Amino acid sequence: MKKYQIIYCDPPWDYKGQTQHTGKGGKSSGGAASHYPCIKLPLLKALSVPSITDVDCLMFMWATSPHLDQAIELMKAWGFDYSTVGFVWDKGRVNPGFYTMSQCEWVLIGKRGKIPLPRGLRNVKQYMSAPRQKHSKKPDEVRDRIKAMFPTQLKLEMFTRQRVADWDCHGNQVSNPDVKL
Repeated sequence: MKKYQIIYCDPPWDYKGQTQHTGKGGKSSGGAASHYPCIKLPLLKALSVPSITDVDCLMFMWATSPHLDQAIELMKAWGFDYSTVGFVWDKGRVNPGFYTMSQCEWVLIGKRGKIPLPRGLRNVKQYMSAPRQKHSKKPDEVRDRIKAMFPTQLKLEMFTRQRVADWDCHGNQVSNPDVKL
């Protein structure tokens, strides 16, 4: 079985049936559940991610504001220690929030063991501004930045809906047959 040194993932976070903060029974404004199956945290934690990670591995995990605590909890369940915020994406368009208008998402970095070697670029910037596209589509630039930082490591993108060159992919619409979670 392959062991990955870089895991990039955008978990299908469960928003408890809410559609863009309209509440249960509110008019749908395009929440996650209307685009793909969401997965509750206990089921995400049960995935066998530790079995496919190398001794030295980094995880780059997308998290929205309401799920920051769950993202760190999920990283720990998968055998990673939270290290830092890797990327901040300003989507350029706001969504309603319960407290403030929301327009940023984060990519958290978790580490298992040591930082995988050899390293590539070490001057990659954290902040990026890129227009929001279709629901849950993340900017390709983030994946490109990770590849520039770790060009030779074996990489897996989890919960993806597209194939990407130089990455193994696992998601409900595309998957490498040798990736078992």
